[in-house]
Amino acid sequence: MKVLKFGGTSVGSAKNINNVISILENYSKSDAVICVVSAVGGITDKLLLAGKQAQNKDQAFLETFEDIKERHFEIVKALNPNNNETILKYVEDKLNSLKSLLEGIFLINELSPKTSDKLVSFGELSSSFIIAETMKNRGLSAERKNSQELIVTNANFTKAEVNYTVTNKNIQDYFKSASQKITILPGFISKSAAGEQTTLGRGGSDFTAAIIAAALKVDQLEIWTDVSGMFTTNPKLVKQAYPIDKISYQEAMELSHFGAKVLYPPTVQPVLNLGIPIHIKNTLEPEAVGTIISNDETNSTAPVKGISNISNIALLTLEGSGMVGIPGFSKRLFETLSQEKINIIMITQASSEHSICLGIEEKDAENAKVAIDAVFENEIALNKIEPIIIETGLSIIALVGDNMKNHQGISGKMFSSLGKNNVNVRAIAQGASEKNITAVIAEKDVKKALNTLHEQFFESKTKQLNVFITGVGNVGERLVEQIHQQKKFLKDNLKIKMRVVGLSNSRKMIFAEEGIDLANWKAQLEEGEAATLQGFFEKTKSLNLRNSIFVDVTANKNVADLYAQYLRESIGVVACNKIACSSDFENYKLLKRLSLKYNAPLLFETNVGAGLPIIDTLNNLVASGDKIHSIQAVLSGSLNFVFNNFNDTTKFYDVVKQAGVEGYTEPDPRIDLSGVDVARKILILARESGVEMNLEDIDNKSFLSEAGLKSDTVDDFYETLIADEAHYQSLYASAKASNCQLKYVAKFDQGKASVSLQEIPEGHPFYNLEGSDNIVMFYTQRYPKNPMIIKGAGAGADVTASGLFADIIRIAND
Repeated sequence: MKVLKFGGTSVGSAKNINNVISILENYSKSDAVICVVSAVGGITDKLLLAGKQAQNKDQAFLETFEDIKERHFEIVKALNPNNNETILKYVEDKLNSLKSLLEGIFLINELSPKTSDKLVSFGELSSSFIIAETMKNRGLSAERKNSQELIVTNANFTKAEVNYTVTNKNIQDYFKSASQKITILPGFISKSAAGEQTTLGRGGSDFTAAIIAAALKVDQLEIWTDVSGMFTTNPKLVKQAYPIDKISYQEAMELSHFGAKVLYPPTVQPVLNLGIPIHIKNTLEPEAVGTIISNDETNSTAPVKGISNISNIALLTLEGSGMVGIPGFSKRLFETLSQEKINIIMITQASSEHSICLGIEEKDAENAKVAIDAVFENEIALNKIEPIIIETGLSIIALVGDNMKNHQGISGKMFSSLGKNNVNVRAIAQGASEKNITAVIAEKDVKKALNTLHEQFFESKTKQLNVFITGVGNVGERLVEQIHQQKKFLKDNLKIKMRVVGLSNSRKMIFAEEGIDLANWKAQLEEGEAATLQGFFEKTKSLNLRNSIFVDVTANKNVADLYAQYLRESIGVVACNKIACSSDFENYKLLKRLSLKYNAPLLFETNVGAGLPIIDTLNNLVASGDKIHSIQAVLSGSLNFVFNNFNDTTKFYDVVKQAGVEGYTEPDPRIDLSGVDVARKILILARESGVEMNLEDIDNKSFLSEAGLKSDTVDDFYETLIADEAHYQSLYASAKASNCQLKYVAKFDQGKASVSLQEIPEGHPFYNLEGSDNIVMFYTQRYPKNPMIIKGAGAGADVTASGLFADIIRIAND
């Protein structure tokens, strides 16, 4: 004999009921089947709503009643289009009784627990009759047995307690003689010894099924719902969640206590006591494996079996020096809440006995505060304790697993991964059995926390990065293309799932929480919303995704000014924009401090040398204990291109123009040619070496003509290049006469830095530097004579984009 239970969603429509009938028909071919059914999905809530409306003298109860009536008639006619008179007559009689009951409640404006039980019993009585009669109409061997004739309880209405001695005998006697293949039972409902209608409380249909299964000592209880078992976490919030094949009773109880809605723990106690396995199955996917809950060994070595959460939590804190060493405080606190029928979900107490924290449902918070403050009125008046403190807008998350006690570092992994993603933990509790670790966090962080923990404990070490890019011009466009091209490689080889979630240019911005389709991002961006820098930040913040990275591919000071805001939200920053890291030293240090405080990486490798690993190499030298004595470098690919192509047969104006066309200079070439850009780069290297320095401390010896330095616009500047050609030719002629090459050189030595155009003699490492290449020489304590040299392409969209890409990947590997 098999016992199956189908919940409200499983019988919530004619289509779903047909699935249920099909499942029962298949089962009945090999064994007798007992099927416990809930009310049609949503009907119990509507019945309670109608009762409340009637109690409050609200005529809307009639509209709610009509909804209930229409819903049932619709299902009956859909299931039985031709032979439905008997079913409709039964349902109509029940509806008439229901309407009379509601009118009575309306007249006396009272809804007692006893009346409430009569009211809600309509749902299961009707659904069970409809299903049983439909099966009969289809020629199946089926009968409905009213559970109220089997399950006997006390008169504790709305949550009656079962008399198991009488109930078990009734069940065993009935099924000993039952000849039908399929028996349909209404769940949730029962009767007292005096024959009054009662209900079994929350999860009552599961309770009914468990009572039947235990009384008949069946091999397994099957609970059919709308999900394929118990999941590793909430699949609505974590798309990577998957069903757990096997789980212990204790693990299932813990997960259910902390929010997994598949089971309500007290209701399955009858089968738990007898060690009868529970199989969770999906009515909509009958072939899915589901989850088996039992005491059998699961052969799983994974320490964590699932992650659960409860929303709408309030944290109550009772604290004060008068609690220390005084017995009875906890007793009085818990008794007070018990008398107010307030359920305590979580408890944690400081070892100093100075405070006790309790997690309760948010709806009970004010009632709890009034009651507790009244009980401790004297102690509060004497300043022995503080009035109860309430914090709302919270949620509980819990890691659950029988094997957690055998593994070290679980809590460390849990809290470090939450911390890295700016999820603040308000309270922590862990049972002595070590089967769960519980934390209270802000409600707004639940989705991020669940995804973070699921990635940490259940996914094959694949790290998801959520990237937000501002600036999709030349370099930004190449970066997006590189991410799109390498997406599969990153996932297969580096275990990185990279999603571009936000994109913005100066006009438009777009967001997609599951990742923008990079195959047609340009068209999407054109249709995006109007862009603002603050708006882009606010949207990035509100999405609140784990491992979020903001990428600045602009040269805009206003963008750089927002870095601190991103870092404070634990959003990493990757920048090729040099403005922030070459700004005032105090701001530079602030950004560094924020990066450390909020576990938010701040990477800016492309500030110096585009894609060359200059800053990374410097950081590694310093971190390993080396001391930087001096730095000599050619750091402008733009200027190197210009002076490698300028000679006595070319015009300086033409070469600068060509550098702009090929993307080596900024739209305003004065930024490159004035030496300010190079000064920013050597400043950044000096700071990363550990020296406190500002931009004005750098000696910038400009090679531009006086007119060029004073030009007000880009057009005016280009005019000066034409007019002052003789000035630039004289620079070239001087170098040529000395058999030297012109190079714009940055130097840092003895705490001082300078940038200037220099004549480099043959044989010097800078002499043969070609095209737009950069070169850096680090003279250090370990490299005093033969410097550490880094050389390569130092400008260009592709290499700069690849440098940004490398920084993003570096964050994933941290």
